Amino acid sequence: MNTMDMAAKPSLPQASIQSTRRSLKRKNNMLLYLMLVPAAVLTFLFAYLPMAGLVMAFQDYQAWLGFTKSPWIGLEHFRTIFSLPDAMQVITNTLIIAGSKIIAGMIVPFLFALLLNEVRVKSFKSTVQTLVYLPHFLSWVILGGILLDLLSPSGGLVNRFIGLFGIEPIFFLGNGDWFRFTAVVSDVWKEFGFSTIVYLAALAGINPALYEAAEVDGASRWKQTMHITIPALVPMMMVLGTLALGNVLNGGFDQIFNLYSPVVYSKADIIDTYVYRMGIESGQLGFGAAFGMFKSVVSTVLIVVSYRLAYKYGNYRIF
Repeated sequence: MNTMDMAAKPSLPQASIQSTRRSLKRKNNMLLYLMLVPAAVLTFLFAYLPMAGLVMAFQDYQAWLGFTKSPWIGLEHFRTIFSLPDAMQVITNTLIIAGSKIIAGMIVPFLFALLLNEVRVKSFKSTVQTLVYLPHFLSWVILGGILLDLLSPSGGLVNRFIGLFGIEPIFFLGNGDWFRFTAVVSDVWKEFGFSTIVYLAALAGINPALYEAAEVDGASRWKQTMHITIPALVPMMMVLGTLALGNVLNGGFDQIFNLYSPVVYSKADIIDTYVYRMGIESGQLGFGAAFGMFKSVVSTVLIVVSYRLAYKYGNYRIF
């Protein structure tokens, strides 16, 4: 064996060390894979296995007949979706409510992050940031009960306050137009603090030298904000905006279900609540499955498009 062959092959101790490292790496990875097993099982049971029920969308499904014996009707349920006035109104309501939430949910955190960035007292800044994102962790079951009391036309705190200015009580949750406004505002109030964290993280990544150079050149805080801070946040806003396109048919089932009533169905009923009422309460499981499938397909297409746009204009990608 020549000198080059001896140099090419690792010595026995080195080969043993490399083998041990590979063995330990496989063992550590195996533990991580085992930790994923419960999550994978739950995902399969509650996300993938129920997809077999999509066959109901193409059947006149009868519970006592099951999937195998229920009569096949093809695309009849989907034709009904686009022929029923109620169904089209539900789609319109969903687009209006979800679209308003997306727009307001982008603008408010953006502006709040700019304002919070100007605060120089760190303790006050941290306290405000903590207080505004706490509502994110409260469920709509709790917040729904709170809003029902606060917005009550007979003795609610909000109506008592506006009554001081001579304004008649407003039935926020009993009037369709006011309900939409209330749903959007309450959703933004609940989520804007948490969404602000994304913008604050983007602000933290701005090079302080840019502000120092601008200050040396005589730029005021307003000009620094206009020419340094905002341009740094715009790419993140574009990414969040494009990703939000996938939620344009998600009006927020938890919120609407806990706040609406039959009085405001014409303006407040969204796809999710309509599917729940038609599929679960009325027993029209096939129609409910078809409407839910329609929403899922459209949302999937929008998600794919939004990720493509986010990658093209914001250089953002997950995979």
